[in-house]
Amino acid sequence: MTVPVQTSVQTSPARPSPAAPPRFAVAVVGAGAAGLAAALALARDGVETALVGRHAPVADGRTVALLDGSVRFLTALGAWSEIAPHASPLAELQIVDDTGSLFRPPPARFSAAEIGLDAFGWNVESARLVETLRSQARTTPGLTLFEADSAGMRLADGAAVLDLEDGRALSAQLVVGADGGRSPLRAASGLRTREWSYPQAALTTLLAHDRPHRDISTEFHTRNGPFTLVPLPGGHRSSLVWVTAERAAKRLSGLDDADLAAAVEHQARSMLGAMRIDGPRGLVPMRGLSVERPVADRLALIGEAAHVFPPIGAQGLNLGLRDAAALRDAVFSAREANRDPGAPASLAGFGRTRGVDARLRGAAVDMLNRSLLTSLLPVDALRGLGLVALSAIPPLRRMVMREGVQPRLGAPSLMR
Repeated sequence: MTVPVQTSVQTSPARPSPAAPPRFAVAVVGAGAAGLAAALALARDGVETALVGRHAPVADGRTVALLDGSVRFLTALGAWSEIAPHASPLAELQIVDDTGSLFRPPPARFSAAEIGLDAFGWNVESARLVETLRSQARTTPGLTLFEADSAGMRLADGAAVLDLEDGRALSAQLVVGADGGRSPLRAASGLRTREWSYPQAALTTLLAHDRPHRDISTEFHTRNGPFTLVPLPGGHRSSLVWVTAERAAKRLSGLDDADLAAAVEHQARSMLGAMRIDGPRGLVPMRGLSVERPVADRLALIGEAAHVFPPIGAQGLNLGLRDAAALRDAVFSAREANRDPGAPASLAGFGRTRGVDARLRGAAVDMLNRSLLTSLLPVDALRGLGLVALSAIPPLRRMVMREGVQPRLGAPSLMR
């Protein structure tokens, strides 16, 4: 009798399929102020949001003047109550023509009270603003933090996939590029950009001074650019943004504290008395950048990823916060209509209004700066007449002040 031999067949265990990356409605790339504000605004509305980016230290010594609309936005996010004690109101703005022009107008003064506000805005150290927003992001429901840099974005299966430098990945219906002026997401998107530069640099630092600033921000218009003193809390501290010729800015940045303080006091005509340097210094290149339109396939750009301004007129970050608030409105509208937030129809209005706003603000800053750099008499005359008209015609002055701090064009709901 033959006994059948049983043979056993050994099979290799099945390899587990790679886990699908976590999915989100929106992924914000960039952990600066604009990116943080956008992520917080979306999560606050119940949008499943990822925030991608290392929480690197913020350079000390830089401040930002948050205009009224930005303060409203931060209040809606629940962040302003922590920032306010460390901010100084900008109740008045004084412009002094120091160009030496034949058409030099008298100093012009603008008061926030004239348009029913306590202040045009509030000046706060950038590090304080960002750290407050980061602290809030760590405890906000519906907001997942990936504290790693993005390694790139690709499209797959009707979504965007973000690969991170630490090997992780995630997918989202919409990616928000808030990754700065050298934005890798913008570069990879193929969006057309325009870049320019000026023969200037901006020296920044913090100052202590003998006389009180009385919540007045003073801007001297010089032939090399604006020299601006902005109040800080305490009454006897201010931040400095001194825009001047590039070579002169480098020379000033190399002075010791005593010599630099003397140079600042001289340029300020001793308006605030004796000065001393009260913080670190920065040297900011004067350059500009704009994109033709801030949207691409499943991508929306905000902040300096979409526009870079020189530090004149407090426009840069305030425009970035308007981007963030407007993006929240676009995503909210898409959800209300049961639309994909990353679809072209969902982003069309955002791209149109944000592009127009950025171009208008950029043109105003560029025109002011270039008008100071030329000594052509017609240009000097027009600039001088403009300041005289603003001083002499109250309705015109109030209209310009309102537009400066509360722009009506496409104003996002959280800034109204």
